[in-house]
Amino acid sequence: MSKRTFLLSVVMCAGLYASACTNFIVGKKASVDGSVFCTYSADDYGLYATLRHYPAGKHAKGEMRKIIDYDSAVCHGEIPEAPETYNVIGNINEYQVSIGETTFGGREEMVDTTGIIDYGSLMYLALQRSKTAREAIGVMTSLVEKYGYCSEGETFTICDPEEAWIMEMMGAPGSKPSVVWVAIRIPDDAICAHANQSRITTFDQKDKENVMFSKNVIKYARQRGWFNGKDQDFSFNAAYAAPDFSGRRYCEARVWSFFNHFTSGMERYLPYVMGKGEYKEAMPLWIVPEKKISLQDVQAAMRDHYEGTPFALDSDIGQGLYQMPYRPTPLEYKVDGKKYFNERPVSTQQTGFTYVAQLRSFLPRKVGGILWFGNDDSNMVAYTPSTAAPHVNPSATMLPMPMQ
Repeated sequence: MSKRTFLLSVVMCAGLYASACTNFIVGKKASVDGSVFCTYSADDYGLYATLRHYPAGKHAKGEMRKIIDYDSAVCHGEIPEAPETYNVIGNINEYQVSIGETTFGGREEMVDTTGIIDYGSLMYLALQRSKTAREAIGVMTSLVEKYGYCSEGETFTICDPEEAWIMEMMGAPGSKPSVVWVAIRIPDDAICAHANQSRITTFDQKDKENVMFSKNVIKYARQRGWFNGKDQDFSFNAAYAAPDFSGRRYCEARVWSFFNHFTSGMERYLPYVMGKGEYKEAMPLWIVPEKKISLQDVQAAMRDHYEGTPFALDSDIGQGLYQMPYRPTPLEYKVDGKKYFNERPVSTQQTGFTYVAQLRSFLPRKVGGILWFGNDDSNMVAYTPSTAAPHVNPSATMLPMPMQ
């Protein structure tokens, strides 16, 4: 087996078995108190996760930064260190920038094993180098365009106290730059989610304020024969990561469940998320909720097992004597030659760590950002507050929640 083939197989296996995560996003005008909320569950069997700390620092010219793969711990190479880096605790920094992710995989031939920067390193590099979400997008895209991106297709949540963004990225071997990406700002009054399925379809290529994309994102698809329509009809996920049964039933269903908590009429999308062959429409990238959303609402959504929906796990023999909302793995299995599957809820037993980032523009930055963090399944943890601001007691950053 060649080194390239071996590396590719490692990358693809990591995506299949390790990176099955969930992110929720709430704009500041969609929340009860004006907070931007973003969440992350890092779902990985055997993952023992710590609350990482990257201290702020000044770096001399010529100082280098090793790129250690987030999943495999392999060193991919080095890049120059930034002159100044900011304090980071977990997935939030001292300027209330927070970044999470879910892996969607996409076309296997787009994994660029010659790249240096993996998805995990990219997140923490951006957190150490960015004061805003927009700046983080610029840092992330400029780094991968210069040094290459070596992970599968990834959806990133990138937020600050004023804005919430979703960005999707894939390698583009043979292209310059060797990466394609699209970033879209979520409206302030809206909520969004992603869960291991590419969610960006068409996008307004003229909206420079709320949409950013790589110069080759459409051209590369044309060159590979994956798109031949008009530019304005280009869909990122149709070209690079079209949803199949698993992408809809195991992944988009989690997004549907989040939306279903906060708006009516989600039944119209059931044929799509159930993975049925025929459906009238896919879900939108975001929705405007029918009520303002609180911190407690977001935490409860992270504990979801499809209760009260057609996907509920409380009506079959699989729940056992204790009526458990969990099912043994794997998701798919065979009995007597017939294929079956289990539902995949937001809350799952293989979660390594989970958090809700609360970003508040109405407070000074040193007390505005809270990372509500927990190890293990979100349904089993008490989210505990932490802050990336140096020398601040997390308990001093909490305010009473307004009545709903």
